[in-house]
Amino acid sequence: MGERVTIEVDDGVADVRLNRGDKMNAMDGPMFAALVEAADSLAVDTSVRAVVLSGNGASFCAGLDFSGFQAMAGGVGDDDSKSTGSIGRIESDRPHKTHRAQQAVWGWHELPMPVIAAVHGVAFGAGCQLVVGADIRVVSPDVRMSVLEIRWGLSPDMTITQLLPGLVGADVAKELIWTGREVGGDEAVSIGLATHVADDPHAAATELAQTIASKSPHAIRAAKRLINEAAAEDRNAGFEAERNEIGALIGTPNQVESVQAYFEKRDPVYADPDE
Repeated sequence: MGERVTIEVDDGVADVRLNRGDKMNAMDGPMFAALVEAADSLAVDTSVRAVVLSGNGASFCAGLDFSGFQAMAGGVGDDDSKSTGSIGRIESDRPHKTHRAQQAVWGWHELPMPVIAAVHGVAFGAGCQLVVGADIRVVSPDVRMSVLEIRWGLSPDMTITQLLPGLVGADVAKELIWTGREVGGDEAVSIGLATHVADDPHAAATELAQTIASKSPHAIRAAKRLINEAAAEDRNAGFEAERNEIGALIGTPNQVESVQAYFEKRDPVYADPDE
């Protein structure tokens, strides 16, 4: 995990924090790797009965490290982009369903114990996808959440297309993904993107985690398995489809135009799609 993610366990509750506050916890290769490693370590820790996932500093997570998009403005992908290069491989003794960027989110969803995300500041792009991977989401009133990939001419590729419709419905999921608009705390709860609003999300999430940790861990884990299995479809096929779609988009003229237009502060000019 290095310095990117920290874990402290107290009385059955694991306090997990993204620890790149000076960069608003933006995700780079080491952050993806640390998230996977952290989830793997908790998966086999039977003393942990609930997890609180948060971010140090001013925000939960601002999304993918900005340098990756600056590279895309020149028409090329960065080696640490989510779907290419070294970030795709996982070195672990624990089996995974998919590549590292997706597993950085999916690993929290498939943990046997409940995961509660405590979200403040911004949760953009990859950060928003990580929030959706949690079982319960507690957000601040002034939180700003966005499935931001459309800004860069991309489709989301960190499992949110498989999980978000189950939270907000297919129509709202499409609207959020297609527009990339920001959602505040109250609206997030009203549409199902968040579970609770709290002035201090971390304190509220910790209190809820402590309540859960006081119950029978066997019953808690059984309930999570049943609910997850009831909603499950062919996840492997869905993950592969996400990877294929974004892989086909990266570096294409319209995708590069999205990034260039953003950095040049102008409206993008897109070519019409082929039939």
